[in-house]
Amino acid sequence: MCVALVPLAARYRSVGETIERNDRWISVSMKQNGTMTPPTNVSLEALSLAIAAGVPAVLWGSPGTGKSSAVMALAESAGISCEVVIASIREPSDFSGLPIIVDGGVRFAPPQWGKNLADQGSGVLFLDEISTAPPAVQAALLRVVLERVVGDLALPSDIAIVAAANPPDQAADGWDLSAPLANRFCHLDWSVNAQDVAAGLVAGFPKPVLPKLPVSWDKQVPLAAGLVSGFLGTRPSLVSAPPSDRSSAGRAWPSPRTWEMTIRLLAAAQAIQADVSVIRSLVLGAVGNGAGLEFLAWLESLDLPDPEAALANPAAVVFPKRGDRLYAALSGVVAVVVANLTADRWVAAWKVIALATEDAPDIGAMSARVLAQIRPEGLSAPAEAAAFVPVMRDAGMLL
Repeated sequence: MCVALVPLAARYRSVGETIERNDRWISVSMKQNGTMTPPTNVSLEALSLAIAAGVPAVLWGSPGTGKSSAVMALAESAGISCEVVIASIREPSDFSGLPIIVDGGVRFAPPQWGKNLADQGSGVLFLDEISTAPPAVQAALLRVVLERVVGDLALPSDIAIVAAANPPDQAADGWDLSAPLANRFCHLDWSVNAQDVAAGLVAGFPKPVLPKLPVSWDKQVPLAAGLVSGFLGTRPSLVSAPPSDRSSAGRAWPSPRTWEMTIRLLAAAQAIQADVSVIRSLVLGAVGNGAGLEFLAWLESLDLPDPEAALANPAAVVFPKRGDRLYAALSGVVAVVVANLTADRWVAAWKVIALATEDAPDIGAMSARVLAQIRPEGLSAPAEAAAFVPVMRDAGMLL
């Protein structure tokens, strides 16, 4: 049974009602272990989910608003270590490694904080004050953030990467993030609520909780990929749209990398039924306001069939007539087949796209191309594939 495509789109229709509440502090309407979670900061909830999904995140906010404390408290509550690295006082070699001669060759020795994280196997690398790091240090951080490699040391995949930044005009000798570095993060705006701060100063601030994703959460990934693929198929100009001005390029913007982040974040959010405000924060943080708001508005209007039901009985499913929705529906069908490929499911998928696009084979051409690429060994293309050969050839999809 599909549990992501339809519910995620349907739940997002209530986003207007949710956003009418305070944009940062809400009671998150998701359940963990059978109990409702307490009121929480949306950005902190989004950060927790990004950490759980393995997506690097950066908190943007004014000095003194508790960004560093929140990250360290989150690690403490999860029982994992937090290595704090102040980017502004580091040299490029603190991230790219210090060159040393070993057995007549040159190696790049990692710093102590990298060794600590590698020995522990899990934890948080917290890059504080990253907006005060000069360009040379930012360049050295590129491989650390994307590949989790420090010098010649590969950090374990369970290491989470979090950064905190003040806007350049509020930072000491602040810099805009370089576009390549900014494009490696999910950007989350951090703000505080006066009443909650007042209460916390007296009674203590509640400990943040790192959500525990279900073991099978990654099964949501192909379904989220179907959504993103369906949207980008109708808005190809948003696949990659780097801003022209340096300030905007130092925040979130769409690229294939950040759309891939969006897929993981959507999958993780759906796996725990995260509130739509958290989903909104994550999507905008990954691909920026322009592309993110357009994607969310498109998502809100969807009415897609269950892809598993379509595979089981194509004739019993009513497919949308509008081109972008049909494209998204077929992308979802192909995505679940890719995630669980069998001969029967592969053949069934051809029947689905042939039936759904009988009057518009061009809409099914991309799905047909993907199916052709994943053909199980020993199988020949079914008769339904013939209808797409001319369209794929004209579009340059066939040699």
